[in-house]
Amino acid sequence: MGTSIKNVAGMSLGGGRRENFFFSLLEYFPDKRRWFLTSLHQVKDEEIRDRDEIIAAWITQYGLTQLVVDFPLSKPPCEESCLTNCQGANVCPRDSVVEVRGEMESLLEEDARLHSKNPKKYEQERIIASEIDYSKNLLKKNTDEHMLSRSFKRKLRKGFTPYWHRPIDFWVWKNYYDQLLEVFKISYESFGNVSVMLLAKLNYLVRHLPKDLTMYESNVQICLIELYRAKVVSKSTLFQLFDLDLASQAREHIVHNIEVHMGIFIYENDLETIMKNTHAFDSFILSVVGQRMLMNELRNIPVWGNADGGNFIVPMFHLQG
Repeated sequence: MGTSIKNVAGMSLGGGRRENFFFSLLEYFPDKRRWFLTSLHQVKDEEIRDRDEIIAAWITQYGLTQLVVDFPLSKPPCEESCLTNCQGANVCPRDSVVEVRGEMESLLEEDARLHSKNPKKYEQERIIASEIDYSKNLLKKNTDEHMLSRSFKRKLRKGFTPYWHRPIDFWVWKNYYDQLLEVFKISYESFGNVSVMLLAKLNYLVRHLPKDLTMYESNVQICLIELYRAKVVSKSTLFQLFDLDLASQAREHIVHNIEVHMGIFIYENDLETIMKNTHAFDSFILSVVGQRMLMNELRNIPVWGNADGGNFIVPMFHLQG
C-alpha cells in the first residue's frame, strides 16, 4: 500500500428518520505503519446545523475521498422507461436480469439433475446436508454448493424481482444465504430495511457531497461472517450480539480482536461509544471494510453483480492459524 493512501470512513445510514448515526474515520500513518480511529462523530437530530451539511463538512475537513455505507447506492434494474412496453417482471429483457436468472436456473437444474440421476443418494445426501449446524460451523458448506438447502431452493424458486432486487442480491444469496439466515435470522434484500423517506434523503445527500468522493456499499453482517471465516471472531461472540445483556461485551470483544489483527488503534472513549451504541459499531465495521479495500483485500464479485454501479464490496481477512 502506498503512503498516498491516508484515510477511509464508514457510515451506517440504516434505521428510521429519527435515528442518529455515526461517522467513523480510519487514518493510516505511514511512519508508524498503523491505522488509527481518528474520528467517531455522532450526527444528532438536535444539532443546530442541518445534518447533511455536517456530513459534507466532515468529508471536506478530513479531505476524504472514499466512504463506505450500508445503504443501496444503485436502483433495481426495473426502470420507468420500460413502463410503456413492459411485458412483466418474469420476462424482463435487461442484460443483468437475464444473466442472474440464467445463474439461478442453472443451480436449480443441476439440483434437479442430481435428484433424477439417483433419488435415493440425493435424499441421503440431503439428510446429511440438513444436519449441518451453522451454530457450530458457519462455513461447512457454501450456499450454492450441493446439496442446496431447502430454504435456499425456495428462495431461488421465488425468483428475481427486477423492481425490488438488484443483481448483487443474488450474489449475496449464493455466498451467504444460509449463514445469514442461521446467524442473523435475515435474508439479504437490498431494500429490505430501507424506507422511501431514507431513499429520498440519501439521494439528496449524495447530490451535496464533494464531487471527488467515491462511495462504496457493504454489509455489516457479511463482514462479521468474514471475520469469523478468518478466525478473528468466534461463533459464540456473534450469537452474543443478540443478547441484550451480552451485546455490549460482544462488541467490545470483536473490536478488540480487530485492533489486534488489523493493526488499528482505538482511543478508550471511542471504544466505549462503540460498545454502547449499535450504530457506532456498524459504522466502525464499515470503516474496517474500507481499510480492507485500501489493502486490496476484497472478494471478487462478478461484473454483473455491480453492473448497476452500486460499488458493492465485501472484505477478506487473513486467516489466523
